[in-house]
Amino acid sequence: MTPRCTGVILAGGQASRYGGRPKGLERVGGERVIDRVVGALSVAADDLLLIANDPAAGDWLPGVRVAGDVRPNLGSLGGIHSALVHAGGPALVVAWDMPFVPAPLLLALRALGEGADAAVPESDSRRGLEPLCAYYGSACIAPIERRLDADDRRVIGFFDDVHVARMPANDVRRFGDPTYLFMNVNSPDELALAERYATTPRAAADGGDHRTKAPR
Repeated sequence: MTPRCTGVILAGGQASRYGGRPKGLERVGGERVIDRVVGALSVAADDLLLIANDPAAGDWLPGVRVAGDVRPNLGSLGGIHSALVHAGGPALVVAWDMPFVPAPLLLALRALGEGADAAVPESDSRRGLEPLCAYYGSACIAPIERRLDADDRRVIGFFDDVHVARMPANDVRRFGDPTYLFMNVNSPDELALAERYATTPRAAADGGDHRTKAPR
């Protein structure tokens, strides 16, 4: 039987702000980025969880459980740790500022992760992987805690201690251009770029709505 999996929207830390608003509440293609993430996770996971420390987080997604960091101020690795502890089982984790992550990619990561401790897509990022769009099992909790105890906050530092299944870059490209799939909206300039991409003919040709795009 396939284990239940929680879809986690990761908005930890102090809810990084620009333009006076938390970035995940900005809109791309007429929809809040956080809602685009929820749309993809709702297809791929069995339930949802928002990891956030902002006092207003309870109003962002009515009906979705909200929990704060178990160990505050430890960056993205602390967020992944909190996601797993609060989920109480396997989790699909997506950062709340990634507007173009498609549900089929998350479904594929979930399937890949059922034979490993973690499943992570390859990309052209500086890490070569996208740890904030990934599947993690409960077996990752203890290795993460050991890294945090050693003050090692590298997001992929604990990967040496668990079985990680990597989704090859060629497989990732079946779901779209990784440059956009894993795009983060961290600034007004990036928000403007995301808006242009969401409304270009190419985006429409690729399926437009990156939550439900089927692999080619």
